[in-house]
Amino acid sequence: MSVAVDHGAFITIVRQYSGGSYEDAERATRATLRTLGERIDRGQARQLAAQLPPELAPWMATSTPAQPFDVDEFVRRVAAQENTPPATAVRDIAAVFVALAQAAPDEWDDVVAELPRTFAPMLPRGPFVKAIDADTFVGEVAARAGISPADADRATDAVLETLAERIAGGEVEDVLEHLPVELHPPLRRGRASVRGEARPIRLDRFIHKVAEREGACVVAAMLHARAVFRVLRDALGEEEFRDIVVQLPREYVEVLAR
Repeated sequence: MSVAVDHGAFITIVRQYSGGSYEDAERATRATLRTLGERIDRGQARQLAAQLPPELAPWMATSTPAQPFDVDEFVRRVAAQENTPPATAVRDIAAVFVALAQAAPDEWDDVVAELPRTFAPMLPRGPFVKAIDADTFVGEVAARAGISPADADRATDAVLETLAERIAGGEVEDVLEHLPVELHPPLRRGRASVRGEARPIRLDRFIHKVAEREGACVVAAMLHARAVFRVLRDALGEEEFRDIVVQLPREYVEVLAR
């Protein structure tokens, strides 16, 4: 059986999309394929391996049932194998997925069907909305709030964690589908702290919690929260953002979501 992309071409695709060296791309490919082989059904893993260059196919080898870990664990495992930060692993995984979609087009959609929707930000194509990347999200918050990227990063973290305490756990899961993996931790922390049950928080308390978490005054936290909400609306799209807003009191809408 011939393959659509040979070994050299596969690694070159990964290198082009990840921006690293050839050796970095090969390391990223090995780590991602091994982790994907652990995540998907072993029969599907074998079918995917059959369409890959023979040099890469062994990295998909697996003899164990699929392990249903989430996208954060997927990134953690790849980062550990690469010995890189999670943000680098996210970039590398996305690059390998691009190469896989080109090398195994007949199997790619079946692979995607086995992955949770929270993998969407790293997928090159499929039925999901393309997510904004983390740097762009934080950069937009910084621009809208008139603060530094470092301050915007802290503000984004604080607002997302507090928002996840305020809305239902199922809605948090929907938000996770549209945001980059680097922004998942505060949402997961917030949801875990209330066990997925929406907690009624007055707007003034919401802003105070944001201020405490980011280490800012209340007035600044209000401006930062408004900036995060506006970027979140752009990232989610109007329909998904509206699903969040309907869970919030009118005061939230008037102050943060307009």
